[in-house]
Amino acid sequence: MKLRTSLPAQRILADRSDTRGDSSQKFLTVRLACSLIILRVALALMPNSFAQTSKPSETAKTQDVALPLSHDLSGVWMQYPQGDVPGTPGMNTVNQRFRPPLTPWGQARLDAARPLVGPKAVAGEENSPTLRCDPDGPPKVLNHPNPFEIVQIPGRMFMFFEEQHIWRTIWADGRALPKDPEPSYLGYAVGKWEGDTFVVETIGLNDKVWADAYGNPRSEQTRLTERYRRLNHDTLELQVTIDDPKSYTKVWVSPPKLHKLEAGWEIAEWFCAVEEDKVYDEVVRKPAGVSPASNK
Repeated sequence: MKLRTSLPAQRILADRSDTRGDSSQKFLTVRLACSLIILRVALALMPNSFAQTSKPSETAKTQDVALPLSHDLSGVWMQYPQGDVPGTPGMNTVNQRFRPPLTPWGQARLDAARPLVGPKAVAGEENSPTLRCDPDGPPKVLNHPNPFEIVQIPGRMFMFFEEQHIWRTIWADGRALPKDPEPSYLGYAVGKWEGDTFVVETIGLNDKVWADAYGNPRSEQTRLTERYRRLNHDTLELQVTIDDPKSYTKVWVSPPKLHKLEAGWEIAEWFCAVEEDKVYDEVVRKPAGVSPASNK
């Protein structure tokens, strides 16, 4: 406190040596003494005031850290258009260039497949489960160049796919995968955060649909792993790994695929209606698959 009172003290001494009357000196002395008392009280209260005002800002800072951008995957996402197969832009989230060798069972299933797209496609011979309005499940539903929306709530994450209006639940409440789930189109999925990556494990998938649009099989032994990582506000990275020992001799690991945030988009209504599909087949799909030479 010596540094804080040195200037007032010097002023008191100077006032005492002044030629003014004793009454003026006493008045100034009392006034300065009161000022010193007020200053000391104010200084004593300042630390408490700082401590009280700092608490809200610390709380706000803690809340910001608790929900970083990387842990918020919400939004409508559309995969980048880069693809490996001509005429099928973007369809390489499940990348067949990295597909391992097939088992005999897997090869037989692939040989029997007549996809809608790709080198094996033959107009009029397609037998994709999609043509029967079978709902696509993962990983195939992740492979198509159509948007999906992610919605997060405490304990779970929802994925809403525009294609066939499919919605999927990923449990994120710490539960373990069931030991023997009933096989289904979407399977049973649980997810957890590993650093800035949301890791999803899915089992309990049936073998009624394909792993991708090109006819690669999916068996009931499939264990699917998806890794979601938000690189920045507008970019989501997704990597898919398929462990299916009944179909493939090794684990199928596809490179990461980038998706773009489409903040102004809304998921459209897209149901699989048999009558509408028949009209589309006759008017669009089948004519498009016939070469100009065969029309002569």
